[in-house]
Amino acid sequence: MEEKLLVIPQRLARMKEVLSRRQPDLRLFLERVVNYHNVSAILRTADAVGVLHVHYFHEDELPVNEAITRGAHRWLILHREEDIENGLKKLKEAGFQLVGTGLFPETVTFREVDYTKPTVIIVGHELEGISETVRRLADVIVKIPMYGMVQSLNVSVATGVILYEAERQRKACGLYEKGPRLSPEEIENILYHWAYERVLKDKARGRI
Repeated sequence: MEEKLLVIPQRLARMKEVLSRRQPDLRLFLERVVNYHNVSAILRTADAVGVLHVHYFHEDELPVNEAITRGAHRWLILHREEDIENGLKKLKEAGFQLVGTGLFPETVTFREVDYTKPTVIIVGHELEGISETVRRLADVIVKIPMYGMVQSLNVSVATGVILYEAERQRKACGLYEKGPRLSPEEIENILYHWAYERVLKDKARGRI
């Protein structure tokens, strides 16, 4: 398969290195996050901590600004969910714990969650937060402790804080260094998309 790929060996080696550390069982779910600055910053952080799959529920296409993501969104697999309840139920049935974010009586501190388990972190609308549907389906809802006058963080900042707690726990367990968490078939398919199909599309669009 590699003879078909359209990238130089050094670039291919970097892609393989990145895929060897991807965490397919650590996912994000964006529920109506509408500001493109927030979405783009979240996707950039997701790529940085090794997330591969990002699900989203949005009326339109996910608003992405490439100047902010620096292309990070191109290395993620984005899943548009047409129905948030069905989307979350499918993830739960697949064995994921659903971790919502918000300030409710049942909320716990974000560090109390075991993120080494298959986990979906769900973040909501900038002003309204997560919906009642998410609150009902979530296995746990977390908050980030704050000691100032303002009792909320920007959604992209909050997502980054939680993702890096997940990264800390997973790194301590060696989940980034134990070799690929993806199957050989998954790696082959992703490399074909990254290093062949996308290159052809970029050439056709004059991007390279």
